[in-house]
Amino acid sequence: MEQVSSNDQPTIAAAIGVLDRHFAALNAGDAVALAQTLHFPHYRLAGARMQVWEHSENYLRDFHVRAGSEWHHSAWDFRNPICVSQEKVHFDTQFTRYRADGAILGRYRSLWVITCIGGR
Repeated sequence: MEQVSSNDQPTIAAAIGVLDRHFAALNAGDAVALAQTLHFPHYRLAGARMQVWEHSENYLRDFHVRAGSEWHHSAWDFRNPICVSQEKVHFDTQFTRYRADGAILGRYRSLWVITCIGGR
């Protein structure tokens, strides 16, 4: 994995498109579109806990359990590419979860890895 260069812009743009589609589907509650932004099995490491979804069926439901009943939508604060190859982009990210009235539920800093597997 190499550091980010100007030649990486098409790959980064494609990966940001996936991130945009992911939050659009999440915010719309569209489980099918959300699953199309992920590969399965899907892995999430939070704290010291690795969670694995073998299939897409429970992914949106499990998100709602994590986010809580007050969650209304999420938005990116930043998405900075830190390493890029043709097959994947690592992003240093931060996003905010909001209530319906716009009040902040929480901000979350994390590493997201967008991969291209089988041309997708």
